[in-house]
Amino acid sequence: MNEKIYSDSGVELNEFVAKNYDKIMNTMSFGFYRGFIKKAIKQMDIQPGNSILDLGCGTGRNACLMAKYIGENGYINGLDISALMEKQFLQKFKKQANISFTKQRIDQPFDLNKQFDIVFISFVIHGFPHEIRHNVINNALTHLKPGGIFYILDFAEFDMAKMPAFHRFVFQKIECKYAFDYIERDWKEILKEAGFNNFSEYFYLKNYVRLLKAVKAGK
Repeated sequence: MNEKIYSDSGVELNEFVAKNYDKIMNTMSFGFYRGFIKKAIKQMDIQPGNSILDLGCGTGRNACLMAKYIGENGYINGLDISALMEKQFLQKFKKQANISFTKQRIDQPFDLNKQFDIVFISFVIHGFPHEIRHNVINNALTHLKPGGIFYILDFAEFDMAKMPAFHRFVFQKIECKYAFDYIERDWKEILKEAGFNNFSEYFYLKNYVRLLKAVKAGK
């Protein structure tokens, strides 16, 4: 098990959660997780031949959905630091040579010496301190081709005080402290300052979850 760097983070998982991550996400979302993830990835408009970098790829569940769209000439590289996630990911794709796994922290600067059409991150970036999130964004920028697309599937921006009491209770009990900071920030402005533009967004689960599309500036 990797040492936890951020004591208040909910995305650095213990062994039990890592082994049972997909089942836990289904239970915590009351079964809705599977449906909106599938819808979000469909709305990413992935094309045959696209290359995709999946940051914090986990068990490969999202990569399985994306793999349906890339065809034989596309490519997915999943990144995660967990050996337990690596085992589950590789088991899913043991017969697919165009899908690979790299054991790598995404919250620290790295360079894979290649660029991708799409960088995707799902329910990971909210779990880091804000200064660390900039590392994740810069890693995405570095690994995108000019005009490439960065997709962030995570919580939307909202006022937690206006949430229905039950939803607010669940959010407060389940989420780490960094998530409360995440939902208050203007993510389009943050990404614009980093070098992205041409934003689009799609909302799910009563607008509490968003797929944010940002394009890397340049041609």
